[in-house]
Amino acid sequence: MAGTPAASPTAATVPADKAGWAAPVAHGPVVGKIAVPGSKSATARALVLAALAEAPGAIRGGLTARDTTLMIAALRALGATIDDDDPLHWKVAPIDQPVGGSAIDCGLAGTVARFVPPIAALAEGSTLFDGDPAARRRPVGPLLRGLEQLGSHVTPMATEFLPFSVTGKLTGGRAVIDAGASSQFVSGLLLTAPRFPAGLDLAHKGSAVPSRPHITMTIDALAARGVSVEESDGGTRWQVAPGSIGALDEVIEPDLTTAAVFLAAALVAGGEVTVPGWPAASAQPGLLVPDLLDRFGATSARGPAGLTTRGTGEVSGGGEIDLHEASELTCVVAALAALAEGPTRIRGVAHIRGHETDRLAALREEITALGGRCEETDDGLAISPARLHGGVFRTWGDHRMAHAGALIGLRVPGIVLDDVAVTAKTMPLFPPAWSTLVAGGEG
Repeated sequence: MAGTPAASPTAATVPADKAGWAAPVAHGPVVGKIAVPGSKSATARALVLAALAEAPGAIRGGLTARDTTLMIAALRALGATIDDDDPLHWKVAPIDQPVGGSAIDCGLAGTVARFVPPIAALAEGSTLFDGDPAARRRPVGPLLRGLEQLGSHVTPMATEFLPFSVTGKLTGGRAVIDAGASSQFVSGLLLTAPRFPAGLDLAHKGSAVPSRPHITMTIDALAARGVSVEESDGGTRWQVAPGSIGALDEVIEPDLTTAAVFLAAALVAGGEVTVPGWPAASAQPGLLVPDLLDRFGATSARGPAGLTTRGTGEVSGGGEIDLHEASELTCVVAALAALAEGPTRIRGVAHIRGHETDRLAALREEITALGGRCEETDDGLAISPARLHGGVFRTWGDHRMAHAGALIGLRVPGIVLDDVAVTAKTMPLFPPAWSTLVAGGEG
């Protein structure tokens, strides 16, 4: 089913207030080493748990970007003390009793809109949540219904989107929600669950939960702090007893999803790209990146220097790819598919119509506007080989869309991104790092 975000541009032109960013073309193989910043998902969880812990802790290597800056501001508003003067070593003094009465800016961060309300539900008074215009189209209803079942009051009643207010002291207990649109609804409740007076017995009822590795990431993060989550009923029920959350000095892994676009550059342009610090095991869905790139013709291997991907500049068709567990990789995979010599069908990602933008509609429109052949399906995209040409690639306010446009621009001259600044969501220094890599240096 096709869909178009309400705030999308009406023509493929660069807005008058933006100069646009000319994506650099690779005139030869790219060779370099890229140190990507910390995982956005892991940083968000670490901040929430540090703010709820029983004693002060620290976070090393956390991502400094718009989403995490908004998360820090939200947690401070609720009573946490976070010293982030050293960008590589944050010190966190936790919340004793959450303080209501604030207005929380969620920006376009799903983690803020979905992880912070359960904390606010433990406070006396009312806390207002709002965000960017595009954030008002991202679903939060299932989380709010869960909070209501657990004793909180949400206004407006039955709302599905920002803005909303959370009022009253949550007690906890049993809740049943439909997390078919986002695993963050489950993670948001689990992260605060030990602080609920009656704990949490949470059940999912609905279509399959997407991006389940992110729930595993949440469970692992809680386990590292001494909190046990009992998962049952085929992974549709989670129980957490009330108790304390242990303090921790936590080190954040590199963001493997952000790394994907840099590693993919070696495939598209030919050459060799290394990302240091690639873990042997991780709950991040980005751990699937090497296998996905290899399906398109790359050769990836992990060694002492990190993960290295090598390519010849020839991109083969990916065939049928199910990204239900790793939907954040859809934009990079779609860009590869648009450049490939054979067809690719991406499945299992219907839920990304509710991400930062409707990613399926955005990818279809931008690839098609460049001469590509891209069709939406019920749960993904079908992309066939076609000769692409230059033009404006709209990012739709979405950092992952910007990655897709930059990747296509390696091969196709004349690609201009209307707003590359959206990459600040996960990597503020993306434009210079990308340009340096294409020019043959290290980012």
